[in-house]
Amino acid sequence: MVRPPLPPVDTRYERFDVAVGSAAEYLRSAWPELRDVSFEIAGLPVEPSEDGIPRWRIDRTARRIILFRIPVERLSRVHGAIGLARADDYHRRIVVEGAVFRAAADYLDRDPWDLAPDRYRWY
Repeated sequence: MVRPPLPPVDTRYERFDVAVGSAAEYLRSAWPELRDVSFEIAGLPVEPSEDGIPRWRIDRTARRIILFRIPVERLSRVHGAIGLARADDYHRRIVVEGAVFRAAADYLDRDPWDLAPDRYRWY
């Protein structure tokens, strides 16, 4: 008797990692200033912030953008009220990619919408 194959491992961390990686690769290909920047994932920020719980940290000297998975996942809302725990995969990915774009825009000192102007033109 042969057992059925096990389903692929699919955790929140892995989905977060894939979304960050694909958004980072897109941004690196579009912006030469980001080609040598390391996009990293950490669970929680170590240091408190005066503005609340940060979603990312920028280190321009070390050329690093660190995204904090737990604040992005737990504190973000979809459509203003729905937490990511109740959102579907599509909306979860949009929130994570949005955090990557906002962090990269912060790193470049630009508006997030400037990073991919043609990507969002539907007409």
